Amino acid sequence: MPGTFARLRAPLAAVGVPVLASGLALAGLGAWTASGRAGSPAHVTVTKAYVYQPLGTTPETAAFFALGNDGGSADLLTGLTSPDTTTSPLLSRHRMTTSGAAYRQPVGSVRVPAGDGLTMAPHGIDVTVRPKSAWRPGDEVSFTLRFAHGAPRTVHAVVVRPGADTDGLPRP
Repeated sequence: MPGTFARLRAPLAAVGVPVLASGLALAGLGAWTASGRAGSPAHVTVTKAYVYQPLGTTPETAAFFALGNDGGSADLLTGLTSPDTTTSPLLSRHRMTTSGAAYRQPVGSVRVPAGDGLTMAPHGIDVTVRPKSAWRPGDEVSFTLRFAHGAPRTVHAVVVRPGADTDGLPRP
């Protein structure tokens, strides 16, 4: 008898591990499906949109968007357009050099995670824009956000002074 158990132990382990892993995966997929989010598409909303008033002779400024995604899949913000800018707005990331100087690094797209979202900020992801005309606080700037999977969304960003409190801005 002891020899029989020893001979069966290796094949049982070889079969048992994949069966256990499959069972755990199936349980996880079952829970995801039961939550009602399995396979649901991304559902991106824009909850805040503002753009900094350009200062001095600087030709560029930055726009920021808070994007929510209560869908079951992530989406990608792939670009923006605006009739109120001289060039296409560019997605960018705030970077610092080793000497402490700041610069903007262009990025091709930005992930909008499922069940969460993305909040752009001055020291993270933002949108670099070049205004066609002088923008003053309170003006509205039109943007169309384009996504890899969802429909484009046109929103109006409010012009604010850099550093202004943006918590009370109306929903775009």
